[in-house]
Amino acid sequence: MNFRVLLGFVVSMLVVPLQAMAQSAPDDISSHAIDVELRAVTDQRTRGISDSLLRPGAKLSIQAAHESGLIGLVEAATVSKKQFQGSNGLALTVAGGYRFGDPDAWHFGVGMAAEVLPGARFDAPHGFDVETFSPTTVRSTRYDTAFAVFEWGYGALEGRVMRVMSKNYRGISTGGVCGTLLSLSADPTRALDCYARGDHGARGSWLFDLDYKIPLDGLTTLVLHVGHQRIAHFSEANYTDYRIGLTHRRWGFEWGIDWIDTHVKERTLFQTPDGDRLRDTARGRLVLSVARRF
Repeated sequence: MNFRVLLGFVVSMLVVPLQAMAQSAPDDISSHAIDVELRAVTDQRTRGISDSLLRPGAKLSIQAAHESGLIGLVEAATVSKKQFQGSNGLALTVAGGYRFGDPDAWHFGVGMAAEVLPGARFDAPHGFDVETFSPTTVRSTRYDTAFAVFEWGYGALEGRVMRVMSKNYRGISTGGVCGTLLSLSADPTRALDCYARGDHGARGSWLFDLDYKIPLDGLTTLVLHVGHQRIAHFSEANYTDYRIGLTHRRWGFEWGIDWIDTHVKERTLFQTPDGDRLRDTARGRLVLSVARRF
C-alpha cells in the first residue's frame, strides 16, 4: 500500500477524536482531555537507539482522548541530520485509535500510526553484480514508516505490538541494510549474502514492547522496559532493547534517569559516520530527562 494513502488514513483517525471533542457540549467538561508534554533529554532515543547521534534532544507530545475511547497523538522530536540525511532535524509522529476496558484491570487499544521525517532520504545500491564486483540499481529510500498498533495492559503492566505496513521501516531496505554492510563492514561477504537474497523492503516486520511501572512512593516510580524487533527479510536488523529508570515529580516537573541499552545482532547497521569516526548509536548509556506537562 502507498505510504501517502496510509498516512492519510492515520491522519483521518486522528481527526475523528478531535471532531468528537469539538462537538461535545460546552458544559460537558469531563468528556475529553488534551495533554501537552515538553521533554528535554541528554540523548533522544527510539526503541533504545539514539536518534540524536548521542547528543541532547527534545520532544513535544500532544495527546487528545475522548470519553468514548477515541484517542489521537501528535509528536515532534529532534533528530540528527547526519543520521537522517536530508532531514530538517525533526521526526513527526501522528497516531489515532480506540482504547477500551478498565484502566485498573484489563484494557486494550487498536489504531494506526505514522512517523514522517520531512526531506529525509538516502541513495544506496539495491543490487550487486558479482561478475564486475560492483553495486547496481542505485535508488532513493525514505525513512517514513506506517504501523498498525495493538496495545494491551493489566494495571501497571503495558504491552504493545506494532506491524510495519509501509514498504520500508526507518530506511530499512536492501539499499539501507546491504548498502550499509557494503560500505562500513570489514567483511564484504556479509553484504554479498545480503544482496543475494534479492531486493526487499521491511513491510511485515514486527515490533514488541513491554513496560512495567512500580510506584515507590507518591512521587517516584521505577520503570522497567524490554522491547524487541523482528525485521522481515533482514534478520541482521533484529535486536532487543532494555531500559531501567526512575521518574520523580518535583516542582511541577517530571525528572528522569534511565539506563538504556541494546543487544544488536549486527552492530555495523547502527554506526553513523561523524567526521573522521563512527558513532555507535546502539551502545548503552545513562540518559537524563526533564519534562513539563501543560
